[in-house]
Amino acid sequence: MTDEFDALLDSVLIGGREHVTIEVVEYDAGWPARFVRLAEVIGQALGPLALSVDHIGSTSVPGLAAKPIIDILLTVASVEDEDSYLTAMEHAGFVLRVREPDHRMFRTPAKNVHIHLYAPGRQESVDYLTLRDWLRSSAPARALYAETKKRLAGQSWPDMNYYAAAKSGVIAQLLADARAHPVVEPVETRAQG
Repeated sequence: MTDEFDALLDSVLIGGREHVTIEVVEYDAGWPARFVRLAEVIGQALGPLALSVDHIGSTSVPGLAAKPIIDILLTVASVEDEDSYLTAMEHAGFVLRVREPDHRMFRTPAKNVHIHLYAPGRQESVDYLTLRDWLRSSAPARALYAETKKRLAGQSWPDMNYYAAAKSGVIAQLLADARAHPVVEPVETRAQG
């Protein structure tokens, strides 16, 4: 990557970059139930402020190998209004890790849950859900994504964001395929606030 990428990360990461080695494991059938429990915690913490809580990322796709990290998409009316949710999220056990315009990311101290906050209708939210639904419906897409992740896993990364950036080309390809072949009836994993 570049010095520009490092500077960007340094400007948005709370606590700085963290050297990681990525572990990709086989699908765990317990991940959906874990998401449901986490969605309940978030719902209790935020009440009606949580407009939607969705299971995203590889742990939301049955049969897909993944980092053992539950990814959650949480929509709130205003991401910039941290006073409305920050204390409640911290009391629920989540730590703010990323602060960037129109996006916040919380995680657990164990770093095994990532919660991405966006306002409703953001393109990033649409992309997360589109990718999830496409991976759930397309075996070739799942195979391509799993192969990519396994190939990249085990390498040493200056931060997890480098690993994410290394996957961006494949993700763009998968999103293009998903848009060309929309999933008519997406399989929802959502907890409504």
